[in-house]
Amino acid sequence: MSKSITFDLPISGMTCASCAGRVERALSKVSGAENVSVNFATEQVRLQAPPDSLPALLQAVDAAGYAVPGGHVELAIGGMTCASCVGRIERALAKLPAVKSVSVNLASERAHIETLGNVDATALIAAVEKAGYSASPVQDTQATADEQQQRLSRERWSLLLAIGLSVPLVLPMLLEPLGLLGRHWMLPAWVQFALATPVQFILGARFYVAAWKAVRARAGNMDLLVALGTSAGYGLSIYGWANAAPGSMPHLYFEASAVVIALVLLGKYLESRAKRQTSSAIRALEALRPERAVQLIDGQERDVAISALRINDVVVVRPGERFPVDGEVVEGQSHADEALISGESLPVPKQQGDRVTSGAINGEGRLLVRTQALGAETVLAQIIRLVEDAQAAKAPIQKLVDKVSQIFVPAVLVLALLTLAGWLLAGASLESALINAVAVLVIACPCALGLATPTAIMAGTGVAAKFGILIKDAEALERAHNVTSVVFDKTGTLTSGTPRIAHFSAVQATENEALQWAGALQLGSEHPLGKAVLAACKERNLELPEVLNSRSLAGRGIAGTVLGRDLVLGNRRLLEESGLQAGALAESAQTWEAEGRTLSWLIERGEQPAVLGLFAFGDTLKPGAQQAVAQLAARGIGSHLLTGDNWGSARVVGQALGIANVHAEVLPADKAATVVELKKHGVVAMVGDGINDAPALAAADVGIAMGGGTDVAMHAAGITLMRGDPRLIPAALDISRKTYAKIRQNLFWAFVYNLIGIPLAAFGLLNPVLAGAAMALSSVSVVSNALLLKTWKPKDIE
Repeated sequence: MSKSITFDLPISGMTCASCAGRVERALSKVSGAENVSVNFATEQVRLQAPPDSLPALLQAVDAAGYAVPGGHVELAIGGMTCASCVGRIERALAKLPAVKSVSVNLASERAHIETLGNVDATALIAAVEKAGYSASPVQDTQATADEQQQRLSRERWSLLLAIGLSVPLVLPMLLEPLGLLGRHWMLPAWVQFALATPVQFILGARFYVAAWKAVRARAGNMDLLVALGTSAGYGLSIYGWANAAPGSMPHLYFEASAVVIALVLLGKYLESRAKRQTSSAIRALEALRPERAVQLIDGQERDVAISALRINDVVVVRPGERFPVDGEVVEGQSHADEALISGESLPVPKQQGDRVTSGAINGEGRLLVRTQALGAETVLAQIIRLVEDAQAAKAPIQKLVDKVSQIFVPAVLVLALLTLAGWLLAGASLESALINAVAVLVIACPCALGLATPTAIMAGTGVAAKFGILIKDAEALERAHNVTSVVFDKTGTLTSGTPRIAHFSAVQATENEALQWAGALQLGSEHPLGKAVLAACKERNLELPEVLNSRSLAGRGIAGTVLGRDLVLGNRRLLEESGLQAGALAESAQTWEAEGRTLSWLIERGEQPAVLGLFAFGDTLKPGAQQAVAQLAARGIGSHLLTGDNWGSARVVGQALGIANVHAEVLPADKAATVVELKKHGVVAMVGDGINDAPALAAADVGIAMGGGTDVAMHAAGITLMRGDPRLIPAALDISRKTYAKIRQNLFWAFVYNLIGIPLAAFGLLNPVLAGAAMALSSVSVVSNALLLKTWKPKDIE
């Protein structure tokens, strides 16, 4: 059994002393756990157990009916150069008792750490520094664009200096085959030494520092390979120069070590530029956050910092300004450009009662907005968190890369030694054997391997966010590319969720007259069906007459006098109470009821009661719903309709959209079971927007929440669409496929470079200069390939 360590676990849910005893007994049963002590007052438990027993401890607490609350810490990591660095930091942090899980992203240079309770970042930073790297809390190191540009500028000047010193060394070798300099022309040894030394020990100092930290941590990384390889070439040159016969020109390798360092610096500079581009989505979103607002106090406008605002404060938003808060319009009319937040390309009308989102741009009108959310609670802040989490997460395929990277550098060191020994045994000179071993060290730098997956995820999730598709985690991104079936909720997903008049027919009056009378009865109504009638009147530009003696008929409808007529509008009970038959409208009523429509009868009472009209209300399809289903079908993805509504309305929607697989009258509790059953036949994505959809969203392989839905649905889903356009569903699957394809392409090329390059170097077919160029090219190529995702656009969406 491994040596035990001390665990301090916070416990939530304990209400009495007996709870403490129950927790203590549950933890004592875990294999290897001892000295369990539960403090009911502080809600803490301390015990000794093996380091790898944390999952069992958490499971025991959960089984006892309690919970171990968690927190999370984001650290900015400095000094990482390859995939092996990622694994070393993760292992160092995972050893800490308070750490539940850790994910380090090479591309974003961030560590996302899930902890037991709220943990002081000091211990986490100390563990990272002990592993040979630097770390600091993200909130303290939010580099501005100017600071990032300054860092890039410093790297650029180092690169230019390295190239400037290396070119004179390598130029004679390049020009000699052209016969321009005569044969065997070389710079004097002292000149080569003077040019190569600053490159080796000043510009290349970063590799020695990082390599030494890796050695102290008993590990290997890219910097160790570069330092060993270039030092061997530099040292061999010094040895040859020192032992050369007087007046002779020794064979020196100063140019190899200098050029390799210059090429590595070139690769790192291009990587930095490219990685900055992959995070451009985050920077674009952060740039939307206004720092100040105009607050309205007692009729006076006052410029204040956003931090000074409180909920229910009223702010003034002038034309062209960004909304500083999430809130509700209390005065004014305008349009809002929400393109960078929701992906909606057209300005959205805003008037009293409408919600506005922080970061959106106000159009032509002055608006007064009552604050409803500030800071971290705004939609914009939540979007940024979702994108950051997705970019920091690891796709399951990355686990393979992490395993490979753990043994990669040690394996390369062994291969380099075998190359050296093999050439010496074959009778080659020490010089030739050493140069071939150096080439193996240089070409095997695993930068490309570490960058292959995270750069593709960052680019893919970033461009998706630009169009209103928020991918919450990398696992959802990876699963989505294999989806074979999409299950749609009906109301709010494929339909608008707002009743409208689907059909209506009039007798003894024209259609416009019947609609005017019905509209007059509904004046001022807040009932959804009443609003549908008024909307239809507005569409036809009908002027509504005055209604007298308006009154509600409980459970039946509404009554009133319009233009001298005693009218009622309501359900079939009103028809029966009036002693009337459907008459000429009977067939229409039967057909519309079979479609699941809600019927309202317009009846005139009096001496000669009569039916004047029949209205059938129903949900309307969202624009783009048919197009979305057709796009899925074109890609071989089946569609299912899953709804709690009646079979009539479900069949109508299914037929209109071409969905043959309809599941109607399904209880909320049974939706998840239906999804689980469908998962037996393929990979299932569930699309919904309501609280009742949350279990099904969680049960699906990929949950997709529609914008405007409930927070519960969004939390249960792996992908959130910021606006309710169904066409974003095939778009989300499309960007998932393209991102996963980039990941596979990048990993293919990262492995191919090494599978081809290492044998070539070992057999003496690549000198260190060419090996360095190939290594730099491998890193740049995988990052550049990932950046091609930034050109992606959803099909057929403006």
